[in-house]
Amino acid sequence: MAGFFRAIAVAALGLMACGCAGPQAAVGAIGPRAAQFQAYSPATGLTVATPLPSSTVAAAVPAGFISFCMRFPGQCQLPENGPNRATVEPGSWVLLETVNQSVNRAIKPMDDLRHYGRAEYWNIPSDGFGDCEDYALTKRRDLVAAGIPIGALRVAIVLTPREERHAVLTVTTDQGDYVLDNLTDQIVSWEKSDYVWIERQDPTKAWGWVALGLAPDAEKIAAIASRPLGATR
Repeated sequence: MAGFFRAIAVAALGLMACGCAGPQAAVGAIGPRAAQFQAYSPATGLTVATPLPSSTVAAAVPAGFISFCMRFPGQCQLPENGPNRATVEPGSWVLLETVNQSVNRAIKPMDDLRHYGRAEYWNIPSDGFGDCEDYALTKRRDLVAAGIPIGALRVAIVLTPREERHAVLTVTTDQGDYVLDNLTDQIVSWEKSDYVWIERQDPTKAWGWVALGLAPDAEKIAAIASRPLGATR
């Protein structure tokens, strides 16, 4: 019975508008170049992060993502037998940092209701304004164009320490899973992000999402669902 209510809670969260966290939810206070050195290790050039828990439990596909895929079908296709993780080396880490920082600076925060006149509209913005999922989708596009496998780049929905819904881009690598976030230029491993992980894209299905099994109980999610959305940084 507990598993049933947990599944309902995750499905409900997926159907809700994603919402974006404000600046108080940002992780860390280390500058972008310091973050790079923090991640380095003598053996491989990076500290090994742990992988995000794998899952085959289907989650509700966010409505905004469905609309996005209909408008940007090329961003929602997975190559047959394509890789689901990236190989990390110093050069690719610099690429991740560069894209994370450049997109964070190129887009100014604006929530979807004000921007598009609707509660939820996932997009790769062309006018310089967007909210959390727009940052994530833009970074994903730029990294794919630079050669990172699309199967390794997965948008995820999380809860912040203030229990706000938020979207980030994760990159699955041979060193573990890292987070690219519009709230900070620092790239951290997922377990150091201080987020509760709800769901993210399924690396095996182009439009699929999977529940990560790390969500709070149904009552807490219901309470969060009643709160207004936000996209300020």
